[in-house]
Amino acid sequence: MIPVGVKPNPAILEFFLGVSVCAAVAVATPAIADEKKAPKSRTQITLSYAPVVKRVSPAVVNIQTQRMDFAASSPMFRDPFFRRFFGNQEPRAQRPHRSLGSGVIIRPHGMIVTNNHVIRGAAAIKVILADKREFAANIVLKDKRTDLAILKIDGGGEKFPFLKFGDADGLEIGDLVLAFGNPFGVGQTVTGGIVSALARTEIGITDYRFFIQTDAAINPGNSGGPLITMDGRVVGINTAIYSRSGGSVGIGFAIPSTMVQAVLRVAEKGGKLKRPWLGISGQAVNAEIAKALGLRRVGGVIVREVVAGSPGAKAGLQVNDIIVSINDREVNDIQALRFRLATMELGITVRLAIVRSNKPRILRLVLQGASGIPSRRLTILTGQHPMQGAQVENLSPTHADDLGVQETNGVVVRRIRRRSVSHYNGFRPGDIVLEINGKRIKTVGQLQNALRLGDDYSWHFIVRRGRLLIRRRLSL
Repeated sequence: MIPVGVKPNPAILEFFLGVSVCAAVAVATPAIADEKKAPKSRTQITLSYAPVVKRVSPAVVNIQTQRMDFAASSPMFRDPFFRRFFGNQEPRAQRPHRSLGSGVIIRPHGMIVTNNHVIRGAAAIKVILADKREFAANIVLKDKRTDLAILKIDGGGEKFPFLKFGDADGLEIGDLVLAFGNPFGVGQTVTGGIVSALARTEIGITDYRFFIQTDAAINPGNSGGPLITMDGRVVGINTAIYSRSGGSVGIGFAIPSTMVQAVLRVAEKGGKLKRPWLGISGQAVNAEIAKALGLRRVGGVIVREVVAGSPGAKAGLQVNDIIVSINDREVNDIQALRFRLATMELGITVRLAIVRSNKPRILRLVLQGASGIPSRRLTILTGQHPMQGAQVENLSPTHADDLGVQETNGVVVRRIRRRSVSHYNGFRPGDIVLEINGKRIKTVGQLQNALRLGDDYSWHFIVRRGRLLIRRRLSL
């Protein structure tokens, strides 16, 4: 489970590999005393979630993984005397590291959904069913960007208990939900609560941020466990908590079933994840932008750039268009837009609702993958300039999609040689060089020319690093 810190401290993201969830559900009573009513029948007194739990529990599994970690070497190897014999290569021993997680069987032939961070780096994966039987599991597909993984166990033709997906888009705030898993390794447990919020896009846990928030107790060990509705269907996969201590404080997050199903479709076809690409850059319409444009509502994505020849351009999108929905699913910010696109299949045509000059319009968008042009052109930079020793390549839309960045062109840093000029100047892998001395950089060739032409051996850089836009003036 991923705990996420709260103010005044920055958000703390830490993966916990574990199995399950614990606790109980408290039924809220009306605040007005006159509306309080005592149970009138034995049936009302004995109301319970036990029937749902009995139906769901057999399909919830514990996941144990083992990976080999390097143990820290003895401090003596950092002594200059021993460096004469070992140099910079310290002897490091490998030690087994075991961790726990949860999962849910979603196909009778043994297909299982869990979190990617549960099985990350695993040399061996063991799945333990509710009836205590154990199976070795193989990875069918794993996706770091959604933090989802699909596993498969072989039961020799046996059909396993499994659960069906529910409609995450049909959830409403206040709906009752149950969370299953194995918190702290104590054994399979269930906790209950309500849907506290929907479409949480501010939580930077994965590349596609659009989470279901619940107050059902979720603790370390719950990662990969299902979030269940009262009809026993999976509407989410528990993946994170909001916490200062690492324990539950009643704020948990689950990946919606719409995203889980999109990843599962690819896994069942034996393909590689390739997501639809719109080919635009934009920003959320906040209150200030809405007021300046005379809009009646806050929300949507205003288009700031359209890549020529992209699916968005072919659909007729223009700069300053405001995207408000896809296939009648509301879009309030860029993260919601990316999420909706990522849950859809390539090749289909969708309805894109926009506002142009304060008038609503409908565009037809054919979903396509990102372009691989220009070619990457992997290059190690040499010469006398601030980026000497950096390995760079062209940022094509396909590469940008792989990296999970919104920039559609520029030059991305892949590696930095130790003790090189670029290393001492603070460049990092993943940095995207956008401008040098006021000139837009779109290719490695343009970057090399700009580095040769530094005025008085001085260069002013604009670099994208994650969400940050960094401006720096460097000289030799």
